[in-house]
Amino acid sequence: MRFVIAIAAFLIAAIMIGVGIAQRTIWAPAASVTATADVRQSAPYIVISGKTLNAREGQQTLTVSGAASPFVAYGRTADVIAWVGTEPYTRVSYNAQTDKLTSTLVRDGKSATGGKTDATSTPAPSAKASASATPPPSGTPTPSASAAASDQSASLDPKAPNPAGSDLWLEQFTGAKAAKTTMNVPDGVSVIIATDGAHAAPQSVSLTWPMDTRTPWAGPLIVLGGLLAIAGIVFYILALRHLRRGRGPRRGGSNGRPPRLPKPPRARRMREVGPAPVETHGRRSLGRGLIAVPVVLAGALTLAGCSSDYWPAIGQSSTPVATTTPLATQLPGQGTDHPAPAVTEPQLKNIVARIAATAKTADANLDANLAATRFTGAALTERQVNYKIRHAKPQYAAPAAIPENAKLSIVLPQATDMWPRVVNVIVEDTANKNAAPLDLTLTQASPRENYKVAYSVTMLGGAKIPDLAPANIGAISVPPESKLLKVQTGKLAQDYASVLALGKSSDSVKLFDLEHDSLAKQVGADFKAQQIKELTDKKSAATLAYADQPGTASPIALATNNAGALVVTNVLETQTIKPTDPAAEITLSEPDGPTAALTGLTKTSKGLETDYGYQLLFYVPPAESDEQIRLLGFAQAVIGAKELP
Repeated sequence: MRFVIAIAAFLIAAIMIGVGIAQRTIWAPAASVTATADVRQSAPYIVISGKTLNAREGQQTLTVSGAASPFVAYGRTADVIAWVGTEPYTRVSYNAQTDKLTSTLVRDGKSATGGKTDATSTPAPSAKASASATPPPSGTPTPSASAAASDQSASLDPKAPNPAGSDLWLEQFTGAKAAKTTMNVPDGVSVIIATDGAHAAPQSVSLTWPMDTRTPWAGPLIVLGGLLAIAGIVFYILALRHLRRGRGPRRGGSNGRPPRLPKPPRARRMREVGPAPVETHGRRSLGRGLIAVPVVLAGALTLAGCSSDYWPAIGQSSTPVATTTPLATQLPGQGTDHPAPAVTEPQLKNIVARIAATAKTADANLDANLAATRFTGAALTERQVNYKIRHAKPQYAAPAAIPENAKLSIVLPQATDMWPRVVNVIVEDTANKNAAPLDLTLTQASPRENYKVAYSVTMLGGAKIPDLAPANIGAISVPPESKLLKVQTGKLAQDYASVLALGKSSDSVKLFDLEHDSLAKQVGADFKAQQIKELTDKKSAATLAYADQPGTASPIALATNNAGALVVTNVLETQTIKPTDPAAEITLSEPDGPTAALTGLTKTSKGLETDYGYQLLFYVPPAESDEQIRLLGFAQAVIGAKELP
């Protein structure tokens, strides 16, 4: 009976171990599933929504082909659609009922009839199968050639924009990197595929999702089979012992005669001493052979315990996870009623890096046209005039450089889904710790325009920044006419200009914290009075006058957490000097200065007018607060000079 139990245990163990190993080999599930769409619409862009990308669980692997230099990017769905605008595009969707990808031509936001093709979703053949695109089966319906030439074709506009380099994209890829991209995007993000806008988008698009390759019963089957095998060995040994005992000596035979004595063993011949012979037959050899069985079983048990895929996921999620590393695409503000911030921090870091690279090239080559691609308003005016000065006087100082590897110490994007958009960011130069931080105010006028620096301000030492909203929440924009602040942002420049011109005599002097205002101390009313006095004391035949007024750039304000606002604005100061005697001449004290460079003069009998631009960053407290308006940073530059008529 023991032999029967041992044999049964061995058979069941072999079956269980075999089934467990088969689940990880010949019966292993496919590693991925791939759906492919052949795009025949000839539109310049292809858009895949986040809903399509998340039609199956797990990371998405996007493969595109049919173009020499493909382009792939992803961004918020609203941003992608806004960027595409009225251009025709192909929308790729996933049909869960048929398990297929479909492509539809969209014109002016409406799907065109007859512009749909299907492709079958096909699982990969094995766990080691690649995620490459799988062609659709022969039975898949395809449109006729005439339909492809009429209903499915989008007339390409040679002036259609190139999506590469847009600041709206959270991440973008070109060339070989775009041919196969792994991402993990939420539903609120869409993918745009193109070449250069002027040519049709790639003709083949496939999506691959990872499958659940876990075999939770493989481990238990192998382990239980191993235990049964050990039990079979135990029963087999017990059976052998029982059989050996049953063949021992007996007291008498059947006829009553005493049993014969066993013959003595024959004397063995003496042999030379050598290695002991190895027995290859009999019970002893069988017992030694059985030693290999536990060793093999131990190896199988060790293999079964190496991976969590062999065991049931108790208390764990069954969501399939791919082995590749996903790209960071988690968007703040998703799923809430609050509008999402205009940019994410990683997105803004890329934007600032591009702006810094453009500014470096433009500053080095004195290229005002290049600077205009990334600067606007007061910041652009400062650089344009600086380039003019340095054309004539190369030794003149360049504008404050934007660090290329900048650290974003404070990020305050506007929370909005409309345009124009605003972002305020303070950047620090990690390579030069002595450089003062810069406050950059970026604006984006429309979806297809990139962010431009509207204000570039050097922060004051010890400037106290108010409590701001987190970067993943964003702040609302405060309109210029808002009366919820201590001063309307539209009047802030006028009030501060009055303080610079009149000092304590100004009606607005009590609104500002002048004790910590280094700019007012440098160029305020006291400084101007001192300059005029020095000219008078010298009994010079010339007069000096100053005029301060709001600049031409519009103020920009973003709310703080305490109902105040960070406000950037600008003030224009004009210095006029002219002779009082028609025979007198005014000689420039700085022949290599900016006024001489802009006018080309070293002396004049008519007089000179020099304009100074001030870019200013203020914290404006709420209307009911007892706090004063604080200057947090400023930038000063000559922005014009001319000879009086």
